[in-house]
Amino acid sequence: MAADGMTAAEGRSHQALGRDFFSTDEIRALAERSDLWGWWLVAHCWGTIALALVLFGVWPNPLTFVLAVVVIGSRQLGLAILMHEAAHNALFGSRRLNDWVGEWLCGRPILADLAEYRRYHLKHHRHTQTEDDPDLVLSKPFPTTRASLRRKLWRDITGRTGIKQRSQQIMFALKMAGEVEGQPGAQDLAQAFSGPVIGRAIIANAVLFAVMWAVGAWWWWLAFWVLPLLTWFQLVLRIRNIAEHGAVEAVEDPLRNTRTTKAGPLARLLVAPYWVNYHLEHHLVMHVPARNLPRLHLMLVARGHAARMQIAGNYWDVLRIASSRTG
Repeated sequence: MAADGMTAAEGRSHQALGRDFFSTDEIRALAERSDLWGWWLVAHCWGTIALALVLFGVWPNPLTFVLAVVVIGSRQLGLAILMHEAAHNALFGSRRLNDWVGEWLCGRPILADLAEYRRYHLKHHRHTQTEDDPDLVLSKPFPTTRASLRRKLWRDITGRTGIKQRSQQIMFALKMAGEVEGQPGAQDLAQAFSGPVIGRAIIANAVLFAVMWAVGAWWWWLAFWVLPLLTWFQLVLRIRNIAEHGAVEAVEDPLRNTRTTKAGPLARLLVAPYWVNYHLEHHLVMHVPARNLPRLHLMLVARGHAARMQIAGNYWDVLRIASSRTG
């Protein structure tokens, strides 16, 4: 098996894609893993969550409450992104550490299943923007109308999307999928950073509940974990999905079927944590750790590929493009 859980042939195929743009030595240098970086990113994510809780705990008021929900929801996406790194074995040097940290410290707290997500996500890499792409259901509706996009975003921020998906996930995990609309399969759940197994997720959330009760109050878990997961997390997850493959070209050219979005400090805090905005570069060489994706981007631009690349100036531009259909 290749390092990312693919067959050897599939691994060679993706390496060949990267070698269309970078030398083997360049890829090898950029793909070097670092346990120190991995632990720092995980600590940064949980540390940011802790700081948001401290802010509310010290100055409890409506403003700090909303700020905590938004920041924590963004870091829940950060945990999903770090789980994605671990799914590619790019967060740490060893497969065992990627699996353990990716599952227990990143995936389970947000009810995600690393193993199922890895199987699902690698299929997306193999069949990007084709009929066999399991993520096509996320990108195919775009561009849509402004009214349609507003409805989608409103359902996300008000919790309707999150409640529906999590209810389906729980019912499916309890072998009750026949009682929920759509009867979601494992891939339907994986694409939302969910999963068909919730036993270990319950353990992880029981620990979170206990910690939040110990430092604050019993209702903190509902207010500062469940609420962000059902609202802001769903909103930024959709925006991220749209930015990556929404309203791009349905072609085999990897510079045209995937988008990179420029992100300033505020966007990186609230929408695009841990270099997730460099998605085109990730698809070119998917086993490169996310911290090195900006270097890949600069190398592509320096070599004259910018004119062909799908690059959005910011996430507002992405939403404008995604809602450009009239009628």
